[in-house]
Amino acid sequence: MAKVVMEKLNKYYGEVMAVKDLDLEIPDKEFVVLVGPSGCGKTTTLRMVAGLEEITAGNIYIDDKLVNHLPPKDRDIAMVFQNYALYPHMTVYQNLAFALSLRKLPKAEIDQRVKEAAEILNIGELLQRKPKALSGGQRQRVAVGRAIVRKPKVFLFDEPLSNLDAKLRVQMRAELKKLHERLQATIIYVTHDQVEAMTMGDQIVVMKDGLKQQVGPPLGLYFKPANKFVAGFIGSPAMNFIEGDLLSEGGEFYFQAAGVKLKVAKDKAEPLRTYGKKRVIFGIRPEDLPEAACALPGETIEAVVEVMEPLGCEVYLDVKIGERSLIARVGPTTQAKPHAAICLQPSPENMRFFDIETEEALLT
Repeated sequence: MAKVVMEKLNKYYGEVMAVKDLDLEIPDKEFVVLVGPSGCGKTTTLRMVAGLEEITAGNIYIDDKLVNHLPPKDRDIAMVFQNYALYPHMTVYQNLAFALSLRKLPKAEIDQRVKEAAEILNIGELLQRKPKALSGGQRQRVAVGRAIVRKPKVFLFDEPLSNLDAKLRVQMRAELKKLHERLQATIIYVTHDQVEAMTMGDQIVVMKDGLKQQVGPPLGLYFKPANKFVAGFIGSPAMNFIEGDLLSEGGEFYFQAAGVKLKVAKDKAEPLRTYGKKRVIFGIRPEDLPEAACALPGETIEAVVEVMEPLGCEVYLDVKIGERSLIARVGPTTQAKPHAAICLQPSPENMRFFDIETEEALLT
């Protein structure tokens, strides 16, 4: 396998910027996920690595070799697409063997590689079927198998699970993770689904509007987001945000907004005291809003439950504080009722604060 390095990578379509000044190093054998909303530049980045999109500026290295002007067939990569791209008139065996046949490899080697891939993916009994006789999950395995038989330096996955149902997506996430551990492969994986990114990636690259927002391990991004966008994108349900003011009162430090007044923990208060602005964005995750008694001034928020979403092991509460909506995640034994008042106690250690203008995190 090989490491992949991108230096000041840019892609423009006329005046439209798709990717801007992307610097990224993907170590050998790493599973890296590019994640972000539609139009953020993640698939364009993947296609530039594959050689399917021309680079406007910058460099791409695969295994320390500059590949900017190499055609896809000479980059030693294999790509798995969203639509599987299987040949409908060929059997599974023929689909797996096709690229190897084009390389004119000996039949014995082709047969060995196909059977090895089939064993890894548990599709040995499907080799004589055609794609129309396969389920979505089986077709996905065949598409992955076609990449495996080539034994490339880098695997590229472009939203490969988006056509599968929810249950099968969960199963295939685990299958692909196991496959990575078995092959010890360098994998670049593109998805818009942050749950896929969190559960699969060794490292996650969050992108927005063609720009890299933050790179790090899943829990690093979850607990220490670099800015409001990452904080809101990573985690489900998304982090709640409230605009308000910082103020000192009676020796304590508070965050205050309409219907909200919360004491800031001492370890967070000290660095915030030196912050030059009064107005900030306060952030708190739904799981950090447990129910509490209302007789705790400065520690609780009083709200009205609008909607309850029971999920079995947990319940999502859509609550209203004045004109502002928040989501709280509570246990299944909650006593909350729709249209009734409730008090929530934000976890002091998990409060987040962001600059009102730049949206950068104020505390690391």
